[in-house]
Amino acid sequence: MSSVFKKAERRKAKLKLALCGPSGSGKTYSALKIAKGMGGKIALIDTENGSGQLYCDIADYDVAEIAPPFSVDKYIGAIKEAETAGYNILIIDSLSHAWAKEGGILDEVDKRSGGKSAFTSGWREATPMHNRLIDTILQSPLHIIVTMRAKTAYDLEKDEKGKVIPVKKGMEPVQRAGLEYEFTVVLDMDNYQHTATAGKDRTRLFDGKCFIPDEGTGAQLIAWLEQGVDAQPNYYQPQMYQPNIYQFAQPQCPPQIALPFEQPAPQQSGYGFSAYEAEIVWYWQQAGWDLNGVPTYIQQRFGRTPGQLTTEECYTLMNDFKTYVQQKTGGQ
Repeated sequence: MSSVFKKAERRKAKLKLALCGPSGSGKTYSALKIAKGMGGKIALIDTENGSGQLYCDIADYDVAEIAPPFSVDKYIGAIKEAETAGYNILIIDSLSHAWAKEGGILDEVDKRSGGKSAFTSGWREATPMHNRLIDTILQSPLHIIVTMRAKTAYDLEKDEKGKVIPVKKGMEPVQRAGLEYEFTVVLDMDNYQHTATAGKDRTRLFDGKCFIPDEGTGAQLIAWLEQGVDAQPNYYQPQMYQPNIYQFAQPQCPPQIALPFEQPAPQQSGYGFSAYEAEIVWYWQQAGWDLNGVPTYIQQRFGRTPGQLTTEECYTLMNDFKTYVQQKTGGQ
């Protein structure tokens, strides 16, 4: 039997739900109804000028209002605050502001383009910002429901005379193309009857159905999410990156520099990060990777300074960090 591949099993999961629809389709109302049905403490990030508090009669929830500019850092900060404060469910109403409003990604692209090609200048910096926000949402230990405004989507097609004309293809969210497919479930909201249909549904609970989201929808979702074992994924690492091939010396600091903490006892990590975590963070906050000749993690790891690392060693370091983050977050 392989030591790498294991029998597949269902694990408990955290909901990442997107509600897409035009203004007035009932996205905020539906998000609160679903969250109420799921149970637990609810927090709501409101970018809609206080409209998120208009429904306080239908559920018990706390609100954090965000005003322009709608920067990625504001969203990420609010998400992290919700995690720290112990909420179970977070509603982001609306995620579209982080894309198309003042201070959003498109605004940041324009600022950085400076009359040059947006592809080579603006997007080169804005894309990592956008990815950071989406990763924060997807990797959060909270159940997260986002609302996204939708607009009519068109495609260019040829008619019977061969003339290229715009053809209506339905609705698409005001966000980066394809973002909706990152979520567990995507519900498209109707502007007239406030009904929902599944644009994507990994749960298979809503396939082919047209319904009005309510507390029962939330109860269905939480029942599905709680199925399976309560375990974290065990990510595969190539043999060359296995923990047991690394040995770390205890870092020694010159007498003139005293660390503002006691060196923690090594934990069962093998990658050295658990034992070196406080040291790494302190070094980075003080002077990046090189603190006046003090042996840092990279010197201990490779026996040379960061500027002397080979390309292969840089990739090795990247995998070290990736594995450590997975360990710290439980594979989220």
